[in-house]
Amino acid sequence: MDDKVAAYLQSRGIYATRRVKNEDMQHLADATGGRPVRNIKELTEKELGHAGLLEQDRNDDQGKTYLRDCKGAKSVSIVLRGGTEHVVDNLERAIDDALRVAKCVVEDGKIVAGGGASEMEVAVSLRSYASGIGGREQMAITAFAEALEEIPRTIARNAGLDTINSILNLRAKHADNKNAGLNIQTGAAEDMLEKGIIDPLRVKVNSIKAGSEAAAMVLRVDSMLRAQRTEMQDVKPEHRASTYDGMSAPALNMRR
Repeated sequence: MDDKVAAYLQSRGIYATRRVKNEDMQHLADATGGRPVRNIKELTEKELGHAGLLEQDRNDDQGKTYLRDCKGAKSVSIVLRGGTEHVVDNLERAIDDALRVAKCVVEDGKIVAGGGASEMEVAVSLRSYASGIGGREQMAITAFAEALEEIPRTIARNAGLDTINSILNLRAKHADNKNAGLNIQTGAAEDMLEKGIIDPLRVKVNSIKAGSEAAAMVLRVDSMLRAQRTEMQDVKPEHRASTYDGMSAPALNMRR
């Protein structure tokens, strides 16, 4: 944009900027409700966007421009500031996590009580179910319940609470209140829905699935290693390979 054109527009109260990225232009259109046009002849009232206030931060080295009070905005920007780049990165991750959680709630419309309430309720139900199951299956179900209880236990540990008392109190509270979770402010087991402490259902389901699949994978690998070790024991020492893939293999049953 020529300087004379910029001065002419400014004299008539028209803000003009140059070298705007296509991505920023699209964000601007989403925020104001306008539509980008490449030819001034295509510009009509239908393409115009609306904003209540436009201001430029001249203290910023990059000269950021802010639009506020936009009507029907489909896009907004969150400005993060911090003393160091590390602090800003942590803030960005926290904001990103919060937005994704909110997105899950809006899309699914399903929530569960937070504070470890849902994990404890499932663990209590599994322990009750396991009492009527015999054999090794009972041990597996009980172990799964203990793994779920690790969530409220971790919450208590991170809050500086006594983990044993917290878990025992929470387990007892679930006898008459399935929404009971840990309130890290008071250390007591309270109704999480009444306190407004919730978690998206999708996040809980995905975390349990991911944990279960990871545990199953470890168990499969462990079974394979045990099977290979059993097969090796059946081979006579003089028939065992001393190298594999060009590397020296560890000697087994060595005697001095």
